[in-house]
Amino acid sequence: MKDVLEFTPILIDGTWITIQLTLASAVVALVLSFVIGLARFSKYRLVQWLAIGYLEFFRGTSAIVQMFFMFYVLPLMGLTLSSLAAGIAACGLNLSSYGSEVVRSAVQSVGRGQHEAAIALNYSTYQRYRYVLIPQAIPVMIPTFGNLLIELLKLTAVASLITISDLTFMAQIIRVQTALTLEPLLVILVIYFVLASVLVGFTNYIGKIVSKGRNTIEAKGA
Repeated sequence: MKDVLEFTPILIDGTWITIQLTLASAVVALVLSFVIGLARFSKYRLVQWLAIGYLEFFRGTSAIVQMFFMFYVLPLMGLTLSSLAAGIAACGLNLSSYGSEVVRSAVQSVGRGQHEAAIALNYSTYQRYRYVLIPQAIPVMIPTFGNLLIELLKLTAVASLITISDLTFMAQIIRVQTALTLEPLLVILVIYFVLASVLVGFTNYIGKIVSKGRNTIEAKGA
């Protein structure tokens, strides 16, 4: 273990890259989850079909292959991405396909009476979703989004296959240079567990804030 601890600086660098990759991919996934999820409710069939096509493609193909495609194939088509950008794009696009279903199902879970009340108030489609449906759907989304965030953290480990210097990549370097296998992998297992625990705590905290706000509004309404 002492030999592994000598590589602490590169483990710290790898942890920081993993955090960057996770957070950036989470932002991409979150934005696209709402865009694709809400597009499923569009009154235009073409928009619905495009959203379904996006969902089925990224959910039905391997995230690793998607990552390889973006890093190795896109340059052949004239679009070159850095390894980090390709990793963020692949992880974000892949997770957003699952996240979009979370958004869709959460919005559908809002009572029909809420839809009818918004229409009775002559709200536009934007106002209906912005002020009535999405605020009530968000508390339903948060627990599942938290699980997807953990999955995203674990998915970033495959980014080492396109030369991103994340935790897994650094562990491989240590393994090669020290001829140790158990120790470096054990260390990164612990680091991944700590990162996942932080994400769980953050998600639970956000969930409590949202639920508290919702309960306060409902109490005032009563």
